[in-house]
Amino acid sequence: MEIDLTPRLSKKSYGGDGGAYYSWSAEELPMLRAASIGAAKILLEKRGFALPSYSDSSKVAYVLQGTGTCGIVLPEAAKEKVLTVKKGDAIALPFGVVTWWFNPNDAELVILFLGDTSKGHKAGQFTNFPITGNNGIFTGFSTEFVGRAWDLTEDDSRDLVYGQVNSGIIKVKDGQAMPEPSPKDRDGMVLNCEEAPLDVDIKNGGCVVVLNTKNLPLVGQVGLGADLVRINGHAMCSPGFSCDSAFQVTYIVRGSGRVQIIGVEGKRVLETHVKGGYLFIVPRFFVVSKIADAEGMEWFSIITTPNPVFTHLAGKTSVWKAMSPEVLQASFDTTPELEKLFRSKRTSDEIFFPPSESSQ
Repeated sequence: MEIDLTPRLSKKSYGGDGGAYYSWSAEELPMLRAASIGAAKILLEKRGFALPSYSDSSKVAYVLQGTGTCGIVLPEAAKEKVLTVKKGDAIALPFGVVTWWFNPNDAELVILFLGDTSKGHKAGQFTNFPITGNNGIFTGFSTEFVGRAWDLTEDDSRDLVYGQVNSGIIKVKDGQAMPEPSPKDRDGMVLNCEEAPLDVDIKNGGCVVVLNTKNLPLVGQVGLGADLVRINGHAMCSPGFSCDSAFQVTYIVRGSGRVQIIGVEGKRVLETHVKGGYLFIVPRFFVVSKIADAEGMEWFSIITTPNPVFTHLAGKTSVWKAMSPEVLQASFDTTPELEKLFRSKRTSDEIFFPPSESSQ
């Protein structure tokens, strides 16, 4: 049975004055369930506050827009880290981490979440556990249990647990103080992909920053790698595949372009046009390539292994360049002249190919 790989936009799940939570459904994007991947976004308006919660899935958060504050409590540390988050920040969130998000600014704060649901309650969907709010964990306990846990009277327990009548995302009242972030709390917790050293930078082609255990050790606990890729107008990303049995989950941050994915027996399983806001998934070992439109294209991807390895099928680092002329000639059943012409091309281009005059 073929799985639909069509890219999809997220849909609003809940929200109010403070903002909204958007998610991708496994019913509309079946590869989420097949790959055990969850995908969601939080959009916070001015003074919007995503209440403290934890999840059944490890995740990578990526700040798509704006500047705000994030609170993180790691399972092994009874101390809250409060950090500024800004556009381009990637944050690894292992199992058991309790987080909250706050936007003190006029501009919207938008955070993307991509993660592994293989140990979650539902494959292809995050299950979040709010600690406070009208659907918070403690609303399920009796006031006797809450009082015993917190050493409060039952009346005080009831006032505390049921004081917040909203759920999920709220708007903090004007004048209500919120924690000030500490610059040192960013150390080891965040990598800004727009400011980090480039792993690949091809003139007029594109560039990439790879998120792995070297530059953000916490991704080892999450079990996911990630990258931010930008390609110039009309540039091409080399056809390639993950050679370590990983799925690749791609969110188009901005721009637009064309995508082709090739599957088993050389069958083209997807040919489509994508633009900002779309999400799609490349199955294990399938080959994908992208060509940007005139304005270029940028995407953020997670790969379901913390230190991914890719095999490219074009460019100077491709498998073709490593093979002997005799093997290529026999494999393609072609003439020595055409094999030499083929070998003479793409001797300096790596991964990203600048546009030719005919393609502009």
